[in-house]
Amino acid sequence: MTVEFDFEPAARRLAGVLAAIPADALDAPTPCEDTTVGALLDHVNGFTWTFTQVARKAVAPGSSRPARTDAGSLPADWRDRVDAQLKELVEAWREPSAWDGMSEAGGVTLPANVLARVALDELILHGWDLARATGQTYDVPVEEAEQCIALFESLPAQAEDAPRPPDGAFGPPVPVADDASALDRLVARSGRNPAWTP
Repeated sequence: MTVEFDFEPAARRLAGVLAAIPADALDAPTPCEDTTVGALLDHVNGFTWTFTQVARKAVAPGSSRPARTDAGSLPADWRDRVDAQLKELVEAWREPSAWDGMSEAGGVTLPANVLARVALDELILHGWDLARATGQTYDVPVEEAEQCIALFESLPAQAEDAPRPPDGAFGPPVPVADDASALDRLVARSGRNPAWTP
């Protein structure tokens, strides 16, 4: 298998958002329903480690389960830890073997190249969530957003009246204008309102 894309631009963008989060913002709300900045950072800490293990084929079948996010579980050194994990994730997915075969993340088994797109989507969407929650600007190249939109379009859509899952998971799509940007279309497809503000 060949490496289909490089995670570095999305990882670097998220790292920049994390570096600019004020220390007193951990209790602030995010676009993820009932999820604070601190809880979402705990999720980011978890998924950056998990998707590195996915790339390294270090997840035993049946061993991964979705973790509940909890601001109280966020390690004190989260800035340094997540920054290091982002760099490890980038390097792990630069190995062609990372893209081979089936892998598991969060209790779901999928082709590794599909899970790579799930990881990219996590980096981009949670970067947007945290940037929006803390008043930062956030731009994503069209081609990155389109890759994630294609991932969503390959999955069954939730009904518009379906409840939003907890912990920042995807909800039913939010309508947007036909001329909305690729990032706004991705945000809306994930169940978030692109116009959300704290």
